Amino acid sequence: MERQKVDVAKWAGLMMFALVALRTLIGWHFLYEGLIKLNDPNWSSAGYLKSTEWFLSSYFHDIARNELALRAADLLNMWGLTLIGLGLMLGCFSRLAGFFGALLLGLYYVAHPPLAGMGFGTPTEGAYLVVDKNIVELAALLVLACVPTGRFIGLDGLFRALRGAPAAEESVALSAGVPPEAAAPVTSVGRRELLKHLLPVPAMGAFAYAFQRRRGWESVEVEHLLSHMKAHKVDGVSGASAKRVNAASLDELKGPMPRAKIGNLELSRIFLGGNLIGGWAHSRDLIYVSDLVCAYHTDRKVFETFHLAECCGMNTILTNPRLCRVISDYWKKEGGKIQFISDCAMGGLMEGAKVSIDAGGHACYAQGGVADHLVANGDFDALAKFLELVRRNGLPAGIGAHKLETVQACVEKGLMPDFWVKTLHHTDYWSAKPQPEQDNIWCVNPAETIAYMEQMEQPWIGFKTLAAGAIHPKEGFPYALKNGADFLCVGMYDFQVVKNANLFLDAWDQVQRDQAARKRPWRA
Repeated sequence: MERQKVDVAKWAGLMMFALVALRTLIGWHFLYEGLIKLNDPNWSSAGYLKSTEWFLSSYFHDIARNELALRAADLLNMWGLTLIGLGLMLGCFSRLAGFFGALLLGLYYVAHPPLAGMGFGTPTEGAYLVVDKNIVELAALLVLACVPTGRFIGLDGLFRALRGAPAAEESVALSAGVPPEAAAPVTSVGRRELLKHLLPVPAMGAFAYAFQRRRGWESVEVEHLLSHMKAHKVDGVSGASAKRVNAASLDELKGPMPRAKIGNLELSRIFLGGNLIGGWAHSRDLIYVSDLVCAYHTDRKVFETFHLAECCGMNTILTNPRLCRVISDYWKKEGGKIQFISDCAMGGLMEGAKVSIDAGGHACYAQGGVADHLVANGDFDALAKFLELVRRNGLPAGIGAHKLETVQACVEKGLMPDFWVKTLHHTDYWSAKPQPEQDNIWCVNPAETIAYMEQMEQPWIGFKTLAAGAIHPKEGFPYALKNGADFLCVGMYDFQVVKNANLFLDAWDQVQRDQAARKRPWRA
């Protein structure tokens, strides 16, 4: 019987240490989330609230639309996470911190539950169904809200002892597996008891060190530079290259972006291409450029580029399914609405289509190089099956091509996609030498392409309209619009987005004023 009591005491003590460790880890997570938001002047919960879909979605949407309510929600999020994290890590009001932490996570869960048919895509960490990390952490916090771990190790126990309250005996009782009421009163705090209650302090020190290492130590000079940039409206986000191209700001945007539909999918007349983001730079013989653009396009930079494009009215990106993860994160974490047209060039064409459809793609097409290859080998059946698969899933299905012969052969075989994605640019630039080994030209016969595509009744997305940077948008945009393209897909850096939007609007107005300049009817 005595041995049984000893075992109970041993396991009860281990249980309390385990609960304190759990409390500290969750507190670390909450505190970091809160401090990151407090230190980001641009952070807002608006995107998160706008993207909710469940039964309280109208309530969340109303908060996002009301400036005062949104500000209150932002402050509650930032300070709530921070204070709950502090309480859990230090063991200060630990049971209240556990309760309010569970309440906050409950709201997060209701806003974005991992239920079938909801959300924009699969989470970064893996796949969730009903149970996600929010609900797991919520359950752990409810356990912590029921157990006074702060009296065992934490400031709760220390403060009670310093006030003369019987706190030390509760700590001893909890570690021994004895109900606190049964312990004899202790009216003073010993050195060991004091040190035990102060154990969270080293954990806070470790957190502070890790946080500063992650965030970087800001010098007085950096703060002075940032304040100078803000005062003089300097664009310091995009680096030195942005200065040389005179990056525009949103307040210089000339007007709304025109839109049209492919089937039921409404697209801006110009939208983002994904080559620069994904690292397919087509930089001719400059072999380092692809690595350079990949290093530039961190997730945060991609999110900023997407957001800036949406602010300019460009509502779509056309890219490879390898970027599904980044696009899904943008939808889920940032509340973004940018649409995704996939070129499906990942593995086999059917595999790429399935990945894109599962990831929430809005349209799919057979990438130009892939379609060129299939047509050259006479494999029209693969293209037919691809179109059928995409349409069966309710999405517009397209065929891309670098070569005009690919389009012509598909038409002859009766393959009629919902849209074409065909290269279009002139060849009046110095590096336009059509040797097959050079990555410098994508439309070797523009006059023939223009003449043939004029008869196509399906919408035409023109791409490579700037010949991978060899042609200035002032020249490339009106050329493509006048010669039959219904939409333009253009790769661009963040510091080019506003400028390109304005250049496109100039070209669009030019074509609209001179209707005779465009022979092909608008097909979207």
